[in-house]
Amino acid sequence: MTANIKEPVTYEGGCHCGAVRFRVVVDTHKADDCNCSICRKKGFLHLIVPRDKFTLLQGEDLLTTYRFNTGVAQHKFCSVCGIHSFYIPRSHPDSIDVNIRCLDGDVVSNFEIVPFDGTNWEENIYKLR
Repeated sequence: MTANIKEPVTYEGGCHCGAVRFRVVVDTHKADDCNCSICRKKGFLHLIVPRDKFTLLQGEDLLTTYRFNTGVAQHKFCSVCGIHSFYIPRSHPDSIDVNIRCLDGDVVSNFEIVPFDGTNWEENIYKLR
């Protein structure tokens, strides 16, 4: 459950090997736990932020992009260690979706985790917008 944080908080995070690093400013400590095929396999907990709240600090040259289905989502991952720490989501293509599990430290408890039925994405996408 959320720690009820009212002020914006700046976090840093990255991939497992440290080649990809980023900074994100979080205004709302709510993350979605999607059950679609790719999110379930990756263990991704979604924090969707405007692009101006996200800064890639290093590793742009080491990112690889995977696209499937509609091709809109750009699933970014480190080409060294394979970790998916953020991506450009289909639901919000002008935003960045950060995996809160890739933030530094043990901060998942700072976030309210909300289940999202991504298996039935078309019927539920309105809940994310």
